[in-house]
Amino acid sequence: MLPNLTPDMDLAAELFDGLRAGSRDGEGVTREAYGPGERMAHALVRAAADRIGLESSVDVAGNMYMTLPGADRAAKRVIIGSHLDSVRQGGNYDGAAGVLAGMATVAGMKRAGFTPGRDITVMAIRAEEAGAWFPVSYPGSRMSLGLMKPDGLAIARQDSGRSLADHMREEGFDPDAVARGEHAIGPHNVAAFLELHIEQGPVLDTEQVPIGIVTGIPGSRRLRAARVVGEYNHSGATPRKYRRDAAAALAELVHRMDEEWCRLDALGHVLVCTFCTMATTAEAGFTKIAGEATFSLDVRSVSPRACDLMFEALHRFIAEIEARHGVRFDCGQETGSRAAIMDEGIRAGLKRAADGLGIRHLDIGSGAGHDAAAFAEARVPSSMIFVRNQHGSHNPKEDMRMEDFAAACAVVQKWAAQAAQ
Repeated sequence: MLPNLTPDMDLAAELFDGLRAGSRDGEGVTREAYGPGERMAHALVRAAADRIGLESSVDVAGNMYMTLPGADRAAKRVIIGSHLDSVRQGGNYDGAAGVLAGMATVAGMKRAGFTPGRDITVMAIRAEEAGAWFPVSYPGSRMSLGLMKPDGLAIARQDSGRSLADHMREEGFDPDAVARGEHAIGPHNVAAFLELHIEQGPVLDTEQVPIGIVTGIPGSRRLRAARVVGEYNHSGATPRKYRRDAAAALAELVHRMDEEWCRLDALGHVLVCTFCTMATTAEAGFTKIAGEATFSLDVRSVSPRACDLMFEALHRFIAEIEARHGVRFDCGQETGSRAAIMDEGIRAGLKRAADGLGIRHLDIGSGAGHDAAAFAEARVPSSMIFVRNQHGSHNPKEDMRMEDFAAACAVVQKWAAQAAQ
């Protein structure tokens, strides 16, 4: 290890500023997947990669690879990366911090004249923010790994109504090649994948610890467009026994699911259950019983059994509530993702790097999904490092401190230099 091997934090700060300036949307930023915002971000980062002398390429899905060549070009590479898209009016750090950590890492190596034993690649992944754009988990990374099923390309982007394939073609990429199974990376040519990300909860900040070594990424079972169908009627003239009140039925379901979550929590099942949206329709007005209500449901856990228990309860409660209220539930299509346990060897290496640098760290579970889960599914050894972040995520108030980011980048660089030998 060279004594002057340090991450290039000036480059990272420059790129954070450029991303914010190029995607500012009121108070926050918007970098839509397979759209102008993400396109700007990829161009900005690629220009920096070209400037510092990295080898850059793009796969058929638009994922970008920026490589510091190693001594053994035939050896499996180490990849550091994350995504550059954002939610609407989100924060500037979610996703982007992982790409810029990789850039700071390899730029620092390049500056120091350090040649790793194998290639180290910074990967800018497409379209991770599935909840905001395409209702499918990790489409960019899944396409890069050959995990994307062809029917996934027909899924519509939620703001435009146009398919993922259409948006890919518009950006100059090749969904037909994806459908044929063409992909750039996998266990055959990747030794390890590491994703840095801001923590999206309060644990590290509350505990006053700058970084977390992630233990696992939860899987999920989701209902994105469910509804309750009852009957519209006069709110004043309809006695209770004649009502088919969709709002009351939905409220009972929410309460009973929360009680079930409490029960399972007491039994040691670690999960979260969120009714993300709940609404009656405008047709109800002020003097009508709600004849329809809509909702979305998100259940997550590292344990598939915990998710299954919640959905077993959901369907049991639905049958009982339908009989009680005279309504009908239409759950729509269920979506979800698999849980991923992070690689023990990489986690141990990150801990050694942090300890060697004197940087405090915690073991921490991820509450949200991340591209590292797709790599783990593809059987590529994968792990994550979280950076302390204030005010949550997916909002303009994300407030990662640069000194914490610098500490995390130092850990990433030390781990990468060792992993690439």
